[in-house]
Amino acid sequence: MDVEKDKDKLARLKSEIEQLKKEKGAVILAHYYQQGDIQDVADYIGDSLALAQIATKLEEPVIVMCGVYFMGETAKILCPDKTVLIPDANAGCSLADSCDAEAFEKFINEHPDHTVVSYVNTSAAVKALTDVVVTSSNAKKIIDTFPADEKIIFGPDRNLGGYINSLTGRKMLLWDGACHVHEQFSVEKLIELKKAHPEAKVLAHPECKKALIILADKVGSTAALLEYARTSDSKEFIVATESGILHQMERDCPDKTFIPLPPTDSTCGCNDCSFMKLNTMEKLRDCLRDGKPEVIVDPEIVELAVRPINRMLQLCK
Repeated sequence: MDVEKDKDKLARLKSEIEQLKKEKGAVILAHYYQQGDIQDVADYIGDSLALAQIATKLEEPVIVMCGVYFMGETAKILCPDKTVLIPDANAGCSLADSCDAEAFEKFINEHPDHTVVSYVNTSAAVKALTDVVVTSSNAKKIIDTFPADEKIIFGPDRNLGGYINSLTGRKMLLWDGACHVHEQFSVEKLIELKKAHPEAKVLAHPECKKALIILADKVGSTAALLEYARTSDSKEFIVATESGILHQMERDCPDKTFIPLPPTDSTCGCNDCSFMKLNTMEKLRDCLRDGKPEVIVDPEIVELAVRPINRMLQLCK
């Protein structure tokens, strides 16, 4: 009976969201790490790069960003004349939080001859200090556009920066930040899973630690991992990224098996981002209805931050 009630509740929420979306002239963007029900009602689903690219092409006056706060900021920076909402304003990011803008600016000033490259998982204030923004999808491509002897600061993810260094042979100066989700994946548990599933391919996000990256068959952004799963002949995959991506993988590849890699200190099978999961269907409905929480970015920050984001988008054309 409870299952039926849950189904009825979900159906009502979906109906309310669709109606409110039409009334408000809103479009829903969702990251792959959102809960499955939110992905199902979203107009567009993607990784950080795709969502940024989509935001620039939208005609609707209201954008609802179902992700974490920096994603809402990025949408607002790119679309300053639009209203940008987020279901839960407390949906932060441990990686963005690991790079305080004031401390990062001091770091930059200590190395004045360096070009500053910032991962998209940063606050608007950090982007405003940056020469070019990158995502996990395009970081190598953009770094490759610089001369081989260019001095580069890369922040804030030390794991992604180290991975790009290993691919390019560069020696970028890395900020010491990391994502709490990808830092917690267990190499020991991966080895155990590989023994239990010897035919399984290992999919890993480049925010993971180096030891885990070495064991992976495919390293890439969420979109790249999803595409690999779609096109691979393999039938089993061990997935080392936030568990929300499993929803799309299982939907797109119903004949394949996806095994989430657990974190070190957990007995459960998934590694969730607690911030991403703060967004719920009820909060999505409420933010459409009430027009809040709204993402606000200081216009002076917008003016500075839009330049490195647009530079990224230009280089990715």
